[in-house]
Amino acid sequence: MNPPLPDTTSGVRQRLLSIFGGSVGNLIEWYDFYIYSAFSLYFARSFFPHDNPLVEQLNTAGVFALGFLIRPIGGWVMGLYADLRGRRAALTLSVSLMCLGSLVIAVCPTYEQVGLLAPLVLVLARLLQGLSLGGEYGTSATYLTEVATSRHRGFYSSFQYVTLIMGQLLATLTLLVLQRLVLTEAQLQDWGWRLPFLIGAGLAVFGFYMRRNMVETEAFQKEAAKARPHSPMRELLRHPRELLLVVGLTMGGTLAFYTYTVYMPKFLVGTVGLSRSQATLVSVGSLFLYMLLQPVFGFISDRVGRRPVLMGFGLLGTLCTVPLLTALMHTRDAFTAFLLVMTALVIVSGYTSINAVVKAELFPASVRALGVGLPYALTVSVFGGTAEYVGTWLKYVGRETWFFWYVTGCIFCSLLVYVLMRDTAKQHRFTGEGG
Repeated sequence: MNPPLPDTTSGVRQRLLSIFGGSVGNLIEWYDFYIYSAFSLYFARSFFPHDNPLVEQLNTAGVFALGFLIRPIGGWVMGLYADLRGRRAALTLSVSLMCLGSLVIAVCPTYEQVGLLAPLVLVLARLLQGLSLGGEYGTSATYLTEVATSRHRGFYSSFQYVTLIMGQLLATLTLLVLQRLVLTEAQLQDWGWRLPFLIGAGLAVFGFYMRRNMVETEAFQKEAAKARPHSPMRELLRHPRELLLVVGLTMGGTLAFYTYTVYMPKFLVGTVGLSRSQATLVSVGSLFLYMLLQPVFGFISDRVGRRPVLMGFGLLGTLCTVPLLTALMHTRDAFTAFLLVMTALVIVSGYTSINAVVKAELFPASVRALGVGLPYALTVSVFGGTAEYVGTWLKYVGRETWFFWYVTGCIFCSLLVYVLMRDTAKQHRFTGEGG
């Protein structure tokens, strides 16, 4: 059993190393997952018939959504595993599955070579990655919050989204480097899109090594030491209110996040009219600043509470989503587009920076990974994972502005939850767990 991490210089160093170990694997997993979206404009015709470019994108967006639909199973299986066998063991398994999925996509034959077998293999690889990512969120959120001190739990746990955004940023930067410095458009479309998936598989091996050497959290060790029969699923059902809270506080935030990050490059190209390179530059610049905002908002939540920060996102998101997306739709200038996207991401930071710690603070250690991961994965599958598909489909049928109101409505529903819920910074389930 590992000793608790004290608040000495040595203890702080150990704590930071543990947070780094948990975070770097998270970064690698999200890089592997996001390179699909970043490079889908190039590999769509490799896996689907290419009579209509918009239909190609609908097909690839549909496969992207399928990767999310499997996430609840990942959240359930990995959450159970993390609560029974440990956070470290679950995180190590998660990054291994992600590595396999990336490798399969990298070597998958094309539609012209094997016909319908190509999209089927792509779907299976994405399902494998979705299973991995479904377990990653709840377990890494649990690990980071349990390793953190009580006074800085919001700040430390915000690094989950720092590394999540960094993974997306790294995927976008990979695209930018290949576009500008390494390959031509034709080469990217022909075979160059395979390179980032090969890189992702290699990085995942490094993530596996890092996670094998992480320390287990004190909270899990205390639960394991009780040596009593433990059924996480049965125990989880004793917390129905908390399960519904996770769904409600996630719904608007996850839809807004995927709208302004994953879907935005396609929106900038297909609706705003920017070139692919311009859209990539806007995404890189906004994601970088967005990443830096997460610890700032996490730190603020440690001082003023979680609820005011969430309510700030809910209120501004409800009022500003339609005006921001409408203004974005009518601009043709890359710098103006960057300012509008950045404004939206500042608002969304009120959710992304602290959503992990809020959910972790709702549940006791015995069911924390499962309680955070399962309802979150269900909600993200329904709202976040389908954001790109819904936005693309509404554009296809000539009702693109309906998507703006859809996002607004979901954020408003979450705002109602924020208004009614308790502030988990003051009333949480970490009492007596150390830290």
